[in-house]
Amino acid sequence: MTEPAHQYSPQRKFRLGLIVNPFAGIGGALALKGSDGAAIRETALNAGAEQLAMAKTHKALSEILSVKASVTVFTAGGDMGENTAKALGFDTQVIYQASQSQTEHSDTEALAKALTNEQVDLILFAGGDGTARNIFSAIGSAIPVLGIPAGCKIHSGVYAITPGGAGKVLRQVIAGELVSLLEAEVKDIDEEKFRNGQVIARYFGEMQVPAELNYIQAVKMGGKESDELVLNDIAAHIIELMEDEPEHLFIMGSGSTVDSIMQACGLDNTLLGVDVVQNNQVLAADVTAQQLLSLSKDKPTQLVITLIGGQGHIFGRGNQQLSPELIRRIGKQNIHIVATKNKLNALAQKGLIADTGDAELDQSLSGPISVITGYKDKVLYFVRGEDG
Repeated sequence: MTEPAHQYSPQRKFRLGLIVNPFAGIGGALALKGSDGAAIRETALNAGAEQLAMAKTHKALSEILSVKASVTVFTAGGDMGENTAKALGFDTQVIYQASQSQTEHSDTEALAKALTNEQVDLILFAGGDGTARNIFSAIGSAIPVLGIPAGCKIHSGVYAITPGGAGKVLRQVIAGELVSLLEAEVKDIDEEKFRNGQVIARYFGEMQVPAELNYIQAVKMGGKESDELVLNDIAAHIIELMEDEPEHLFIMGSGSTVDSIMQACGLDNTLLGVDVVQNNQVLAADVTAQQLLSLSKDKPTQLVITLIGGQGHIFGRGNQQLSPELIRRIGKQNIHIVATKNKLNALAQKGLIADTGDAELDQSLSGPISVITGYKDKVLYFVRGEDG
């Protein structure tokens, strides 16, 4: 019997950030080559152009109505998100209010920053390349995003193919299914040059985007040879992180997956203990909780851990040296979970478990989290909530 997809418990509802650019795409039907600038928007409105972004957002959110009881939407007042979310019956919290009816890029940026402060799990946004660029400039790649295509210009890779497609991927994420986490380009073109026949797309950076998972790994799924190749790829990813940050401490947790990384580095490893590495040297081996606190004091520190196969524990089983104080000090953004997709699939959507001994910390770690599954290959999985 197949287990149903995990649903977030009432104690840990999925925190969805929503940004709607109400004027996205408004110049398209009038051949205005974009919607940037108050003058363009005013011209389009005066000519009777329709505002379609809200309807497209409605279509995307309609795809997650079956799980809406598990979702809280954080958004801005009015057409920037509140009206659409409430019309569909979502639990909606307004955290920003634009000062004028014709919103500007500054409103998009302010809302994106406010959503970051609310620690949302993912930002769903409707707009075009200008909107993606505004969000990137405000928050970088701090939070996974998913774009609903609603603008005149869609050169960026952060958008789903259709509004409905965006909703389908989002539903997978909320249901706790294994979803790839990709780095996608944010691009925008110069509208003035575009109106004069020149298409000049400029690269601004990359944001993390959930996408449907391709389950095909190297050689064949489930075979020993396949897992060995994948572990080598995972090791290559972590080694590159270490080389990019030679001054950082890397706390290496216990387990065979972390052991394979240490072997790839040519370093001795405490299989059932915790080691500290800096600049490709073992700084301390088989350390205690107090030693970790002393070593990491006032130093940039990252943590590499794996999960217990079949159980899903990332904290509280075999790595009690990683104290709540240490985990808080490191921060969720500096925790690198490594695992093969086979290992995650074996959990049958039961999720990961944080059992640090600190209920408040466990709850703050719950929700979607990035898991490294290969070289520059990540998936978006979830840490179970209190009643998960």
